[in-house]
Amino acid sequence: MLLQARQFEFSFPRPTLVMGIVNVTPDSFSDGGQFLQPEAAVTHGLELVAEGAEIIDIGGESSRPGAAPVEEAEELRRVIPVIEQLAVRMRVPISVDTAKPAVARAALQAGASLINDVQANRADDAMWRVVSEFGAGYVCMHMQGRPATMQSNPVYADVVREEREFFLDRIQRLKDCGIGPEQLILDPGIGFGKTLEHNLQLLAALSNLTELGRPVLLGVSRKSFIGKLLGTQPGQRLPATLACECLAVEAGVQLIRTHEVAASLQAIRMAETILAERKENVAHGSEPLA
Repeated sequence: MLLQARQFEFSFPRPTLVMGIVNVTPDSFSDGGQFLQPEAAVTHGLELVAEGAEIIDIGGESSRPGAAPVEEAEELRRVIPVIEQLAVRMRVPISVDTAKPAVARAALQAGASLINDVQANRADDAMWRVVSEFGAGYVCMHMQGRPATMQSNPVYADVVREEREFFLDRIQRLKDCGIGPEQLILDPGIGFGKTLEHNLQLLAALSNLTELGRPVLLGVSRKSFIGKLLGTQPGQRLPATLACECLAVEAGVQLIRTHEVAASLQAIRMAETILAERKENVAHGSEPLA
C-alpha cells in the first residue's frame, strides 16, 4: 500500500508513522497559546522532528468542541509563516489542519504536502479540487456536525457501520474529484461528534477501517473522552493516550497523531516489537504455555 503526498512517499507495511501536533492557536484545548508566535511554533516543530515525528501537523484554528470559527485572514496569518520556515528547515512532510480551501491552497504553495480536513463531511468539492490540483495527501476525517455544535447531541444507529459507509462514499467522491486512493488517509475522528460510548465503540472496532485498504490515522492525544472516563485533566492523560495508541497499532492503524511524540514513539515501537514476536511465534507453530 502506497501513500503519496506530493514529493513524499510512504510504502506500507512499515513502522507506524507518528504525526506531531503544532497548534498555532490561542484556544486549543490542551496547549492553546503555547506556540501562537511563529518562532515558538517553528522551534516546537523542529523539536518534534528531533524526537522522531515523520509528519508535522500545523493548525491555526481550534477544532475543540464549541470552538469559535476563525477568519480566513487570521488563520493564514497564523500558519503560513510557520509552514514557510519549517519547509526549508526540515525534511519531513508538513500537514496543515484546516477546513478552508483557500488556507489549504496557500499552505500547499508555502510548502505543505498534506491537508488534514476535519470537515470531510462537507457537501461541496472546493477543498478536494485543491488537493487534486497539488497532488497532496488528504486526511479524510469523519465528523458529525461542526466543531461549534458537534457535541450537542450526537446520535448514531450504529456508529461503526455508519463510519465505514461514510468512508466508502468519500473514497468514491474523492476519486471523482481526481484524488487517487494513494493520496488518502482515513481518520475516524475520535471526539468529533461522538459520545464517550461512540468513541469506545470505534476504538474497539478499528479493524473495520484498516480493512478498507487505506492508511488509518488515529488522534486520541489528551482528548476529553479520556477525562470523562477517568476523571483526568489534559496534562494527566498521557498513560491512557498511550494505551489507546498501542491497541490501535495492534488493530492495524498506520499513523498516530500526538502531542507527545517521544513517549508515543517509544510505546509504539515496543508494541510493534512484541507484535512481531507474536507473529513469529505463530509462524513457527509455537504454542503458549498452559
